[in-house]
Amino acid sequence: MMTKHPVLVTGGAGYIGSHAVLALKDAGWRVAVIDNLVTGFRFAVPEGVEFYEGDIADAALLERIFGEQGMGRGTGAIMHFAGSVVVPESVGNPLKYYNNNTAKSRALIESAVTAGVPHFIFSSTAATYGIPEVSPVTEDTPQVPINPYGMSKLMTEAMLADVARAHPFNSCVLRYFNVAGADPQGRTGQSTAGATHLIKVAVEAALGKRDHVGVFGTDFDTPDGTGVRDYIHVSDLAHAHVLALEAIIEEPSRSLTMNCGYGRGFSVLEVLDSIDRVAGCRIERRLESRRAGDPDALISNNDRIISTLPWTPRYDDLDTIVQHALNWERSLGDRTGASGAAIQAP
Repeated sequence: MMTKHPVLVTGGAGYIGSHAVLALKDAGWRVAVIDNLVTGFRFAVPEGVEFYEGDIADAALLERIFGEQGMGRGTGAIMHFAGSVVVPESVGNPLKYYNNNTAKSRALIESAVTAGVPHFIFSSTAATYGIPEVSPVTEDTPQVPINPYGMSKLMTEAMLADVARAHPFNSCVLRYFNVAGADPQGRTGQSTAGATHLIKVAVEAALGKRDHVGVFGTDFDTPDGTGVRDYIHVSDLAHAHVLALEAIIEEPSRSLTMNCGYGRGFSVLEVLDSIDRVAGCRIERRLESRRAGDPDALISNNDRIISTLPWTPRYDDLDTIVQHALNWERSLGDRTGASGAAIQAP
């Protein structure tokens, strides 16, 4: 039986990180969280999980955490979610992304190697592929990022591969497609105001928090002219992280890279139709010009993760994803006040 060493989750007060914390905790792992709360929320960290407010580049703090959590000298693991994730912002402020996503990841990896923490799960992205010529996208598709966000993640992927060759250290890189939904039990969800994810924006519109949803482009080479994306439920994604951790612990000489998606896509209009069905209302659509760099379709080939891990998605239904996102959005007023004043974009 596998020894469940302590796991440090960076960015564990954020959207995906908080779901990973729940998945680890539900599976019996001992979990601690480090988050600077710039975009995360203290309420997203469940009771019984040790919380450290601070920066992942703070080597002294990490040394203390490793000591207090019993990590190091060949035990323990890191799940790394901390970073900046807004693509347009990365174009306007690239140095922020190369600092938060690349330089600070380098510092975190160095702290792990120095302490002897041997396992590392990395939150990467399909943005590393840029605009792929072929869809569905395999892990061997050329990585040609078209924005600093994607490049900052790709640089960290390269660091992890190099470190694994030089040290007793292995990693799993998980490249996400479009993450959506919320914990089915309502324990956490996407909370930051000003989010740009389509389903988050659309459920806000369904609840009267926005007056419309912009549809960016109707001339794509897709059946209805709007962009097609592969949406994965955040809880299925979190479960994949736990299974990936088990896999790299079982084979410490092996590192993994896997796409995280369902292998099918939905157009923008199909997503909005789903929200109309689930919410029982009609969202106003405003047709706008397409954004530079948006591919017609971005769909994962998920054969590798299906064949490598005992991963069976539980929530791979669009209406279910939307229902869970809608349930969470409704609950936010209870957590932050009806005005949502405590939920502000950084």
